[in-house]
Amino acid sequence: MGLVIRSSDIHAAGCYTTTKIRKGTYVVEYTGPFITPKQADEIYDGRSTTYLFGLRDGKRIIDGHGTAMFINHSCDPNCETDEMDGHIWITAIRDIDAGEELTYDYMLYDGAEDDPAPCSCGAKNCRGTMYSEEDIRRQRRLRRKNKEDR
Repeated sequence: MGLVIRSSDIHAAGCYTTTKIRKGTYVVEYTGPFITPKQADEIYDGRSTTYLFGLRDGKRIIDGHGTAMFINHSCDPNCETDEMDGHIWITAIRDIDAGEELTYDYMLYDGAEDDPAPCSCGAKNCRGTMYSEEDIRRQRRLRRKNKEDR
C-alpha cells in the first residue's frame, strides 16, 4: 500500500493513499518516541501544533514521528485508531479509494476554554471542534458551573 504526504484542504499537509484500501485493513502505525505527559507539557508549552497521541494508560504519549502524524482529523473519518499492546494502529473503517486523504476522528479529551481546537474538516456533520462529544459535554458543564459560581 502506498501512502504519500501532500497538501491538504483540511490542514496544511495530509496523508493520502495511492492504492485502494479495503475496510478493516491496518493502514499504518502511529510511531515515535514515548514520553510522559509532563515531558509533553515541557516540550510543547506554548506551541500550537503537536503530533502527540496519548495512550489509554494516561502515563505514556507518543511524540509522533512518521507518516501517520500527517493523518488529519475529520468528523466523518475513513479510518479509526486502535491501541494494541502499546501500539497505535490506524485502520480503515470503510473502503478507501486511491487518491483519498486518510482521516480519523481525533476525539480530543482534555479541552480547556482557552484552546477551542477548531475543526476545519468540512464534513456535513462537523462538530466545529476536534474534541470528542463527551469532552464537549464536559466543557459545557464546566462553563455552566463557572457561571453559577460567579
